[in-house]
Amino acid sequence: MALILQIETSTISCSVALSENGQTLSFKEAVERNIHASRITLFIEDVIKMANRKLIDLDAVAVSMGPGSYTGLRIGVSTAKGLCYGLGVPLIAIDTLQAMAASPKVNSGVGDCLYCPMIDARRMEVYSAIYNAELVPISPIAANIIDEMSFSAILEKHKVVFFGDGAEKCIASIGNHPNAIFITDFTNSSVDHNVQAYTKFSAHQFEDLAYFEPYYLKDFVATTPKAV
Repeated sequence: MALILQIETSTISCSVALSENGQTLSFKEAVERNIHASRITLFIEDVIKMANRKLIDLDAVAVSMGPGSYTGLRIGVSTAKGLCYGLGVPLIAIDTLQAMAASPKVNSGVGDCLYCPMIDARRMEVYSAIYNAELVPISPIAANIIDEMSFSAILEKHKVVFFGDGAEKCIASIGNHPNAIFITDFTNSSVDHNVQAYTKFSAHQFEDLAYFEPYYLKDFVATTPKAV
């Protein structure tokens, strides 16, 4: 039996789910900027109550490890670590882009398309990777600056589904390519962690609580607010 709390905070989506053996019992999420710190613990309480369980029933906590928002990832990982320390349960790290590619909202399981999850970075940059329908990586995780030549080689040979909050940056540049398919209403969800979390739990693929850090991909750069 594997009762796993799943936390997703890598983008503006704040999402928490409770799964048992890879099946969702309850979830709660909201898509709004700067709400992670104020909502995450409330969402955790809610999904536990909705499933008629208690925190002490948890077997593990899974958290999106990135890439993604620096602040969002730190809030999610800090919350997950605190729960793991307090409850004495293991921590599972979820590959954010692979979880996105596993979502039934975009991946039909049909092998004639590739899947390119994208997370918004600064300016015309995105964090992305490319997977086939079986979630085997075709192109590794990278920070890419989008222009009219982006993904041109792979688009010549395959249909590619682009989605995530970074995908809109690509529409103006490659949106007219006949092999480019865009899903513009995708949001990151902790429910999409189910398979990865249960697989890692079953294989005892746990993180070291003392040393685990989010996968930022790039260093954090502080900015000064502009005068209004």
